[in-house]
Amino acid sequence: MANRLTALWNWFDARMPSVAEEFRKHMTEYYAPKNFNFWYFFGALSILVLAIQIVSGIFLTMNYKPDANLAFGSVEYIMRDVPGGWLIRYIHSTGGSAFFIVVYLHMFRGMLYGSYKQPRELVWIFGVLLYLTLMAEAFMGYLLPWGQMSYWGAQVIVNLFASVPFIGPDLALWIRGDYVVGDATLNRFFALHVIAIPLVLLGLVAAHILALHDVGSNNPDGVEIKKKKGPDGHPLDGIPFHPYYTVKDIAGAVVFMMLFCVVMFFVPEMGGYFLEYNNFIPADPLKTPAHIAPVWYFTPYYSILRAVPPLFTSQFPGVLAMGIAVLILFFLPWLDRSPVKSIRYRGIFYKSALAIFVVTFLVLGYLGTEPITVWGQFGPWLGNADVATVAARIFTALYFAFFLLMPWYTAIDPCKPEPDRVTM
Repeated sequence: MANRLTALWNWFDARMPSVAEEFRKHMTEYYAPKNFNFWYFFGALSILVLAIQIVSGIFLTMNYKPDANLAFGSVEYIMRDVPGGWLIRYIHSTGGSAFFIVVYLHMFRGMLYGSYKQPRELVWIFGVLLYLTLMAEAFMGYLLPWGQMSYWGAQVIVNLFASVPFIGPDLALWIRGDYVVGDATLNRFFALHVIAIPLVLLGLVAAHILALHDVGSNNPDGVEIKKKKGPDGHPLDGIPFHPYYTVKDIAGAVVFMMLFCVVMFFVPEMGGYFLEYNNFIPADPLKTPAHIAPVWYFTPYYSILRAVPPLFTSQFPGVLAMGIAVLILFFLPWLDRSPVKSIRYRGIFYKSALAIFVVTFLVLGYLGTEPITVWGQFGPWLGNADVATVAARIFTALYFAFFLLMPWYTAIDPCKPEPDRVTM
């Protein structure tokens, strides 16, 4: 059997040698730093979850009907009558939240070790573009079950575009395809979710990996391993990505899939955060849910939207703040003026700022899932202001302060000198 497989490979390689050449370039002859740690699992896990979502999504489309009168019933049919349909549906719904979890942790690792700094600015930009595309993909897919929260969540988000000056109403009409969220909206969101945006995602993933492999991977020390090479031309502090890190990533994938299966089989709704209870009720344009909120991975930005007061009854200031909160990530490589990359060698200012930022993001995410009266109101001495609204405004200010003050506090941060070689 081994001889036959070798002969088959030789036959294939003689006719398409570029496959083996690209495998060597990006796997066996690609040298990565030898001090990768736990935080370097999440890039590979993102690719794994993307594959899970594409495969499970293909099977879901075999029985899903993108029709406003049939969509909810087709999802129920998948869950109740299609053999294994409930499993495919829960794989896809759990995978949606898992995708954002691993992407957020992957981005946090970049902020920990300065993976956005020179010469990896383009890697970071492709990564943020991936994040924006993933948000669009999730938003389009959120409407497809055609439940109460899907319908009204999409109604609220699409209507936010109507607040954009001059072009708002036409923009909202163009997104919906109709004057209300309806059959036309469902059809175009289905097409974008299933075909257009996944193609963009795959292209950006390829660009992200190619840009990374051109400049080389960062590491927990922030040391450029290409500067120290041995007589064979290979980095002294590097090891081949395959087989060393492929084995490491497989071990991480096994642990991840165990946790994934626990959620999928035992708590797929995750207390209403992964699958909202209102989404098990058919969409009813005449009955508005008591509390409308997006899925948890959008809620930090939704909280920023609600924190900004309207201007002359227009929600555009909040929409603008929400957009800037995402787009400001593109400028992170130029906002950071620190002479070192890794948090290991940064001073107290950046460490404190990053810790406050993480807490801020989590609190904003929680506030975005709850009604604004979740913590009650202040007394008349503060105009009966909602506690949650005031808290959201404070944490929104902290969110933007992290980025806008970064050129100052990273420039004066007392840093330690980086080592010449990586440490283990």
